[in-house]
Amino acid sequence: MKKLTKSSEHKMLAGVCGGFAEYLGFDVTWIRLAWVILTLIGGSGILLYIIAAIIMPSAPKSEWE
Repeated sequence: MKKLTKSSEHKMLAGVCGGFAEYLGFDVTWIRLAWVILTLIGGSGILLYIIAAIIMPSAPKSEWE
């Protein structure tokens, strides 16, 4: 079962966009681009990112990290 978590592999700020990309099966670049567009259209992207960064759990650490 897939879980929505912050990414530790595709992380720039908090790993939110990387987490959404891994969960949805998209390239992280497309998710980041969509987030920028949301931010430019009314600024809602910033608020959504902050909420997601607080609510989303971090990805579990693997044995090899």
